[in-house]
Amino acid sequence: MRNVKYAGIQMRCSESVDENIVKADRLVREAAANGAQIILLPELFERPYFCQERNYDYYAYATPVAENPAVIHFKKVAAELGVVLPISFYERDINVFYNTVAVIDADGSVLGIYRKTHIPDDHYYQEKFYFTPGDTGFKVWDTKYGRIGVGICWDQWFPETARGMAVQGAEILFYPTAIGSEPILEVDSMPHWRRCMQGHSACNIVPVVAANRIGEEKVTPSDANGGQNSSLIFYGSSFVTDATGEIVTQASRDKEEIVYGESDLDANGDLRISWGLFRDRRPEMY
Repeated sequence: MRNVKYAGIQMRCSESVDENIVKADRLVREAAANGAQIILLPELFERPYFCQERNYDYYAYATPVAENPAVIHFKKVAAELGVVLPISFYERDINVFYNTVAVIDADGSVLGIYRKTHIPDDHYYQEKFYFTPGDTGFKVWDTKYGRIGVGICWDQWFPETARGMAVQGAEILFYPTAIGSEPILEVDSMPHWRRCMQGHSACNIVPVVAANRIGEEKVTPSDANGGQNSSLIFYGSSFVTDATGEIVTQASRDKEEIVYGESDLDANGDLRISWGLFRDRRPEMY
């Protein structure tokens, strides 16, 4: 029996990197005090979602993993609290830029990085301007509390992401995200988003943790952004599923909250074997 408790943090992101790290620190400590051993923060939580606009000045936000303020800070927090922390950040690797997660183990060591595979390019989600598609492939890590996989936001819409981690033995899947209103399409994508990931959980028999941001973030016209005037309302709704895709906890659309889940990873492993989903796969036919 390996019981593990995990959490997803839902938060509002301000213009101040320091303020966002302080807030994230407080929420991580709250989750740890409530027993969480693996704690997920939202995508690119150091800042507002800068990909809403195209601005060459924002390339300066990118840092190597060893120099990123959030990674440096949360390495110390992970070691102090004995928790695992996947940390989302804007990575610079010499002349190439990625949307990246650094997985920090409970001793404060960085086990490795995952670079976002699927990069969206949509109205106000203009990530191809900032990020090169990731070159790491889907990855899993053996942390102190279990083998985990991490996808990033748009990755969560692709079943191949979840399956790519599940076939490597991922026992829990984590998705930091920044998702909200679709002002051009005028559609509420939240239920669709949630159902996609419930399916990833159910088809692979692994719990899923999704951590989103909240709040309205506005872009005002300037020469640097070509006169763009827009806003996005990030709809929160962070959630955790059990290993069959059932939602066990879900946050609101507009409040800072922490969602929790707990599993016996050995029991989930037995369930995966008994269902035969991986035994009966026919990848050569796909």
